[in-house]
Amino acid sequence: MTRSDLQQHADICPYCGEPIEVTLDLSAGSARFIEDCPVCCKPIEHRLQLDPLDESYSLTLHRDDE
Repeated sequence: MTRSDLQQHADICPYCGEPIEVTLDLSAGSARFIEDCPVCCKPIEHRLQLDPLDESYSLTLHRDDE
């Protein structure tokens, strides 16, 4: 996947299983951040990893209580 500065990413909430969308700012580099699920309001830890060589990224979502 190629990237631009802002990227929409569709995923699944690790708590309620509902589809969610996250807006990523890829210009900031790899990061960890917490955002609440817009459906169930539980805190989700987002782990963003960027690969500067091929301009790809991976995002994993984790329950904040684990």
